[in-house]
Amino acid sequence: MTTSGEQLQNTARDTAVALPGVTGGRPFTEQLDVYKVAGKVFLIITDDPNELIITVKAEPEYGRLLQDRHTSITPGRYLDKRHWISLGAGPDITRDLIAELVDDSYHLALETVPQKQRPR
Repeated sequence: MTTSGEQLQNTARDTAVALPGVTGGRPFTEQLDVYKVAGKVFLIITDDPNELIITVKAEPEYGRLLQDRHTSITPGRYLDKRHWISLGAGPDITRDLIAELVDDSYHLALETVPQKQRPR
């Protein structure tokens, strides 16, 4: 089933806020909704109505594989293009895929946080 841009972003938000220790805000600009865990960014949602995308961390090889398989997944907007990918609405972008990628991004961000500082 095709996911719209709003569904894409709502699924990403819902997934993010359900994870332990997540904070959200707009530290960069009013059009970027940023989600962090232990001070590390793992999700950016672009609130520009002309560009309803999300940006998440991804292992470089997996990110390239996803870009090859999905035309609406591109190198990450705003961040390191090797470690971040951006998703737009598309025919093969499902809610399950969005939730999986947000969860993966969260755990990749946590890997860089000392064990004592991780949420419980």
